[in-house]
Amino acid sequence: MGTVCVTGAASGLGRALVDRLRDDGHRVIAVDLHSVEIAADLATTGGRAAAVAGVLERCDGVLDGVVPCAGLGPQHPSPSIVAINYFGAQAVLDGLTEALASGDGGAAVMICSNSTTLTPGADGEVAQACVDGDEPRALALAADLHPAVAYAASKVGVGRFVRHRAATLGPRGVRINAVAPGPFLTPLLQEGLDDPATGDLIRGLPIPLGRVGEPADIAAVVAWLLSDEARYVHGSTLFVDGGIDALLAPDRFP
Repeated sequence: MGTVCVTGAASGLGRALVDRLRDDGHRVIAVDLHSVEIAADLATTGGRAAAVAGVLERCDGVLDGVVPCAGLGPQHPSPSIVAINYFGAQAVLDGLTEALASGDGGAAVMICSNSTTLTPGADGEVAQACVDGDEPRALALAADLHPAVAYAASKVGVGRFVRHRAATLGPRGVRINAVAPGPFLTPLLQEGLDDPATGDLIRGLPIPLGRVGEPADIAAVVAWLLSDEARYVHGSTLFVDGGIDALLAPDRFP
């Protein structure tokens, strides 16, 4: 059994993942704004540094897994979405890489989204600024985007981050992958359903499996990617969306 850091651990997917990992016998170091052992605001550089320092203190410099789950949906200002979804996640993982490399086969799982392939304009300047590590530029550009596009752009950045980091983390014995969920039942989704601008769009998404996902559905896949059973999976993004992406773009591969 190992020690895993999960951010965004107080609710939604993060909470479900904490429960799953603890049920599996792992020790979890939980990070969120409140109600967990490490309180930190990942929208700020100071909060990111505090989160990393708190985790390193508690894990004695050795981790088996990192899952940056903390994120904002498109009901929030676009710059805040990008700051947390991409730069917060990046800072946490980069700050904890040494701890992952010090363990025995550490693994990171990032949270992407199927909105990356559904949202026009997602693969643009904001996503590129994220990958370039230029947070001021990314936030400035995001201010001109609709929050739904900024959300998708931040997740395009996450997907690219995974592929870019695969080449450097692999030789250090650290695997990195991502999941790309579709809609699943969390407070974040409920915010979207309640929003007049996005509610009908979310409800109108066709789901081949016939139901909206549950946090446990996503958590199970994340737990698998962290496990030794996925020891040769590296640099990949796995869609966990009930078949939405395949239905809407059946001829796109990969």
